[in-house]
Amino acid sequence: MRIPRSALLAFVLITAAAAQSPAPPLSDSRLTVHTLVREDIFAGFMGDNLARFSRAEQNLDVLLKERPAERANLLAWKAGTSVYRAVLAHESGKADEFTRLYTEAGEGFAAAAKLATGNDGVAAITGGTLVVFADRLPEDKRAAAWAQAYDAYSLLWKQQGPNIEKFPVHFKGELLAGLTQSAQRTNRSDEAALYLERMLALLPNTPYEPMAQQWKADPASAATTNLTCKNCHNPGRLAARLAALDK
Repeated sequence: MRIPRSALLAFVLITAAAAQSPAPPLSDSRLTVHTLVREDIFAGFMGDNLARFSRAEQNLDVLLKERPAERANLLAWKAGTSVYRAVLAHESGKADEFTRLYTEAGEGFAAAAKLATGNDGVAAITGGTLVVFADRLPEDKRAAAWAQAYDAYSLLWKQQGPNIEKFPVHFKGELLAGLTQSAQRTNRSDEAALYLERMLALLPNTPYEPMAQQWKADPASAATTNLTCKNCHNPGRLAARLAALDK
């Protein structure tokens, strides 16, 4: 059977894209499951790199078998990948595929939330995924997605809020940005304004400040702009972590 030249070219391009980043060492127990999958997942989320994203999906299935103690976190990440796939299906006009994938995502987040251990990242993964994609969902799904994102960030705030000033820029920025944006999208205007002031006070001269200033100066712009993912998920974090551990 002769393989069409277009198919061969597509295979070469996908393989090359995957090769741009070394395969995560799944057997390295020094690395958290978050470190192992996050970079490839966000290559899909933020860069539409489906080759690396597919690798993350495969690695999640492997890790679910190899690290059962981290099942909650892994289920949350897997649900996040289903959200992204659902959004792609929706934007391609594949309504049935969207429904199937988005239902899987909801069930995955719910299952992860019920587990009492191995769940340190569940709220952050749930809230972080939904704050990225809620506005790209079908209109009738957005309100519920934003409500779930708000609940996730509120839980994180209860856990981390008392120490927020001690956090690195990325952690306090994403927490405050997620809180502010999910409060705004769920019509909690007073709450959103309070969190926005915290952002301006705690994040001067950071990538978060310009958009926070815009929201304050032009509140109407908040409805169509995003505060999150201003300082996160750059490539090379896994390699840097490995290098630090190997010193």
